[in-house]
Amino acid sequence: MKRSFNPASVRKPFGHYNHGLLVPPGASLLVTSGQLGIRPDDSIPPDVTGQAELCFEAISAILEDAGMSFADVIRISGFVTKREDFPAYMAVRDRYTLEPKPVSTLIVVGGFTRAEFLVEVEVTAAKVF
Repeated sequence: MKRSFNPASVRKPFGHYNHGLLVPPGASLLVTSGQLGIRPDDSIPPDVTGQAELCFEAISAILEDAGMSFADVIRISGFVTKREDFPAYMAVRDRYTLEPKPVSTLIVVGGFTRAEFLVEVEVTAAKVF
């Protein structure tokens, strides 16, 4: 069982995540590449919500192939191109994450490989089989 850590001496998390998670010995570790908001037919939604949903759906498929789910995600790294997209991204993230909430980092970046990409998400998951 993962244990979460949010010490009283550290400011409470800004959103629905934990400051630290401890994974027990013997856990299998899965690390994903950054997923972009692009469909298999190469179409791209014009907004961060639509793109973030595609990112998390891609991650869901990867987790499923590995015999895992969002309950096993211990870390999320999100990257957006505009600070004003934080709330939309976090709303999508919060719909997918389960307890205990993973640790999370959200960074504003200058852009991605194509100008139409607005968000990229990668995760680390751990599960004791």
